[in-house]
Amino acid sequence: MSRVSGEPNSRTEATQALDPGLYIVATPIGNLRDITLRAIDTLRAADEILAEDTRVARRLMDAHDIRSKVTPYHDHNGAKRRPEILQKLSEGAVIAQISDAGTPMVSDPGWKLARDAMDAGHRVIPLPGASALLAGLVASGLASDRFMFCGFLPPKSGARQKALKDLATVPGTLVFYESGPRLTDCLRDAATVLGEQREAAVCRELTKLFEETRRGSLQSLADHYSEAGYPKGEIVVLVGPPIKAQADEETVDTALRHALETQSVKQAAAEIADLFDLPKRQVYQRALALKDG
Repeated sequence: MSRVSGEPNSRTEATQALDPGLYIVATPIGNLRDITLRAIDTLRAADEILAEDTRVARRLMDAHDIRSKVTPYHDHNGAKRRPEILQKLSEGAVIAQISDAGTPMVSDPGWKLARDAMDAGHRVIPLPGASALLAGLVASGLASDRFMFCGFLPPKSGARQKALKDLATVPGTLVFYESGPRLTDCLRDAATVLGEQREAAVCRELTKLFEETRRGSLQSLADHYSEAGYPKGEIVVLVGPPIKAQADEETVDTALRHALETQSVKQAAAEIADLFDLPKRQVYQRALALKDG
């Protein structure tokens, strides 16, 4: 299989040949300059580049003078193409995989190929870079020490609310991808299930000309987009961690008694201490007293 030519080109000096394997290459989410030098070198060196949409990929290739062969790989042809790609890898090919934007394998079909390649004993090499998930987290101003990426919520309200209920107590920032037409309904359901006053942010068109981040409570954001209409472009919705409940001694005791009906003293104490942001040792001693009493 071919490798990088030993002759320098107009943009870089000679690039070393790459080891055979599947290279998972992050690409820009908007601004075409948000790509790493290593990614450009790898795409130039690849025997073949797998792209969700070859037309989208071609704009990136043209912008960075990348002339490698580009072929389609997506949900509709993935099952048919994987055996062929695995065969090429077994023959020593350097294959790069990109998504339309951002990091492959995050809400796109890339993970199936990577999994099969790993199972077949081939190297899978990640090349980090742009990610709407991380860009949104940074822009939101919400807690970033602990977060959970939740992908796209179900399109129908009933299923969406059920999914949100399962996430209601996650002790970190929740990150979703969403479409413009569904944004208002999504925010309304989130306000209903997670709490109207829970902190949130809506980021759209990250890294692009009309980039915007709007912050507020879930209810205030739902009201804004209900009046303004849905925004265009790629959207990331972020919801801050659960608001810690404020409680007096009686409220804590009531919550402990309820928890002790189904949990051990240790489990109940840990849950209630976290719920009310109280010292675990203090709550544990109170749980013991209630259990013995």
